[in-house]
Amino acid sequence: MNPTHTHRYARVLTIAGSDSGGGAGIQADLKTFAALGCYGMSAITALTAQNTRGVQAIHAVPAAFLQAQIESVMDDIGVDAVKIGMLHTPEVARVVAWALDRYQPAHVVFDPVMVATSGDRLIAEDTLAVLVSEVFPRSSLITPNLDEAAWLLGQALTDPTALQARAHDLLAMGARAVLLKGGHMPGAVVVDWLARPDAQALHWASPRIESANVHGTGCTLSSAIAAHLALGHGLEQAVTLARAYVLQAIESGAKVQTGQGHGPLNHGYAPHASHLTVL
Repeated sequence: MNPTHTHRYARVLTIAGSDSGGGAGIQADLKTFAALGCYGMSAITALTAQNTRGVQAIHAVPAAFLQAQIESVMDDIGVDAVKIGMLHTPEVARVVAWALDRYQPAHVVFDPVMVATSGDRLIAEDTLAVLVSEVFPRSSLITPNLDEAAWLLGQALTDPTALQARAHDLLAMGARAVLLKGGHMPGAVVVDWLARPDAQALHWASPRIESANVHGTGCTLSSAIAAHLALGHGLEQAVTLARAYVLQAIESGAKVQTGQGHGPLNHGYAPHASHLTVL
């Protein structure tokens, strides 16, 4: 180590798919890390031809090349937290599980991206079982939305009073903690539930912000949680701070026109200075 280097950034790696439209995936993740004062890195799992109107094509990155990306980052720069997004194939999911075992990052936030805002299915059917068996137990937190939770549980989630119970059902599938996001439930209030095996369930409620620009909301929330964990916050505080960031990013971007469909959040509405840690 160079003796003149006395600080380092809070480091967050996103392992996720690329959104060519810039609103979700690694593009949203990196914007979020930067806005919250962290140093962002990426390992791309898949390329998408995507815009505000939908996903036109998906091209999976070979598992060996994904492994090479992760090793390059981990062996040189290191991480304080990892955010995981779209894992398109079983082979890619197994590489991620291998990397988590090898490098043992302190914080892992897994957003099990399965369905785009446009409704397009983003992962192969045979990937689901591998995500549950290999990635769930290696993640500090999983953050499914209602559509993803319904696919995981094999049942529709239409009762807002049952979300706490459904979060615990997901916990029973092997996750270490679950933040079940209620944004797809109709109503004027959005409620998210956090379930953990060793603590009472918690929930956050906030007024729904009317906006067509909500593409990448889930990616952004999970990235913001990972960033705040990297900055040293506990899980509850990280979720609280991440939700506040997302709500303000939605509100500040609600009147902005980007594309012809579901536009992005305003990730850079109030950027923070880079956080430095003394070595």
